[in-house]
Amino acid sequence: MCGIVGYIGERNAVDTIINGLSHLEYKGYDSAGIAVPQGAGVTIIRAVGKLDNLKEALSGKEIAATMGIGHIRWQAHTEVNAHPNRSDHIVLVHDGIVENYKELKDKLLNAGYQFQSDTDTEVITHLIHSMYKGDLSKAVYDAVAKVKGAYAVLAISTKEPEKLVAARRSSPLIIGVEEGGYIATSDIPAALEITRDFISLDDGDLALITPKNITIYDNTGKSIQRSTIHIDWDEEMAERDGFDDFMIKEIHEQPRTIMDTLRGKIIPDEGRIFLGELQELDVANLERIIFLACGTSWHASLLGKQFIERYAHIPVEVDIASEFPYRDLQLNKNTLCICISQSGETTDTKVAMRSALDKGAQVLAICNVVGASLAKESTYAIYTHAGPEISIASTKAFTSQALTILLIALWLGERRKVTDNKQIAEIFKDLMIVPERINAILEQKEAVKAVADQYKDSKNFVYLGRNLTAPIALEGALKLKETSYIHAEGYPAGELRHGPIALLDKTFPAMFLAPGIKVQESIFSILQEAKAKGGRVVAVFSEKDRDNHPECDHALFVPDCEVEEMAVFLTVVVAQLFAYYCAKGLGRDIDKPRNLSKAVI
Repeated sequence: MCGIVGYIGERNAVDTIINGLSHLEYKGYDSAGIAVPQGAGVTIIRAVGKLDNLKEALSGKEIAATMGIGHIRWQAHTEVNAHPNRSDHIVLVHDGIVENYKELKDKLLNAGYQFQSDTDTEVITHLIHSMYKGDLSKAVYDAVAKVKGAYAVLAISTKEPEKLVAARRSSPLIIGVEEGGYIATSDIPAALEITRDFISLDDGDLALITPKNITIYDNTGKSIQRSTIHIDWDEEMAERDGFDDFMIKEIHEQPRTIMDTLRGKIIPDEGRIFLGELQELDVANLERIIFLACGTSWHASLLGKQFIERYAHIPVEVDIASEFPYRDLQLNKNTLCICISQSGETTDTKVAMRSALDKGAQVLAICNVVGASLAKESTYAIYTHAGPEISIASTKAFTSQALTILLIALWLGERRKVTDNKQIAEIFKDLMIVPERINAILEQKEAVKAVADQYKDSKNFVYLGRNLTAPIALEGALKLKETSYIHAEGYPAGELRHGPIALLDKTFPAMFLAPGIKVQESIFSILQEAKAKGGRVVAVFSEKDRDNHPECDHALFVPDCEVEEMAVFLTVVVAQLFAYYCAKGLGRDIDKPRNLSKAVI
């Protein structure tokens, strides 16, 4: 995964691009570079390592430019593999993967082009050069038409110094609009200091940008208007704001996230829900729902399955998005596929969505980023309004996604006359105090840290939950392995007896998630069995069980809830904090775990 920034306008391009790249560092990278036109030529400066190395390389150089492109990327290893990439007068930055790289490279080699790097990007750069006939936008359009795979590219030419060309397919690319200029980037935080107004390009779009104007062409080459979207995020939301890491900041933001997700969607006292995005959905004839998601969003889907089956009485399946296209399913308009992705750009989820649409299903997208591909291409879309999530280890996205699905479940149930407004009002009554309950947990986070310090040196861990906490067990295990690199697995608690119990000993601890759930007694008995087999046990209980719970090595407590579903929003916060403090104690790079990226391309 890479980060790209391009600017053209009245500002100092170097400062603007470097500042933009600094807000994309969370993506993870080991090289950075920048290119700006200078007179009849172009200055390209690249550096291996952190952005500070690029800043040092720029130090002392007076570069007066109001246009340029910049890039950060993984696995450059050497400066020659860093971007920007050049082919004579063509300079390019690229985020994505060229799947037909070898085929295109062979043709370009036969045409006499010499390759300096090991990157697939150089193929696109030479391809644009080979097609250049005096019109940069036409050359880029013709070149990317031959590329298979994902791309977001920004291209400039020393022969056309007042033009910046942007094009995308399956990789995120947005254009920030301000009076006097434009900033093109792969993610919103890079542009927040400049603007809150953005144009989101559709797949196959190409934008020709000058200091005063932007012209967008669709994948047929036709000039087209794309609407400008206003983003409510502010600059501070993309900063650490005094926290050591974005992950802990975003854990702390969850009380606000819950209220932002609910805002405008409910009247709590009346038990009424407003989901205008779904007004055209034929609820009466809905036969089944299929969730399609990956990672944390998949875990939120598993929770959502229980919500919808409980409150709407609709059969629900949950599929891993990357596997869905390979299933031989017969779908129709009475099947609703719910596709979930924080970024709205996860490739596996987008491919699954397109497969569902091709098979005749309706698709509802749930995502956080306005203008994301998933939302644009689906039948319906609901935004979670969680604000920017910078840490690669997702936290508040899970909370907002699970809450959004709960609202959908209740909305469906009310329309199918399965759940009435009085019951919904009771749920909302408990839901409205969840933020203060989360704050109570955060105020006692040192208790979680103290337990994490006892277990951070473990090589393995198993998380166990039952019913609504089973998906939280999966999510807790994922957070631990993502951030601390401790091998962890999550299971429904009953599965412990079907194999994993053989692993438990003093070096292989278990975490039981048992906060006041209806099936508490049954999970208590499994906990006691694990303890009897010699395993070390951490458990999460409700406050009401503080003086009456099974023996365990360490116990953590969450506030009591009247409605069972509310306890999951508290339990997941404890699991997030536990993972964070284990990783912190081990000195991990928490916001940028090795080998991971925010949107998986």
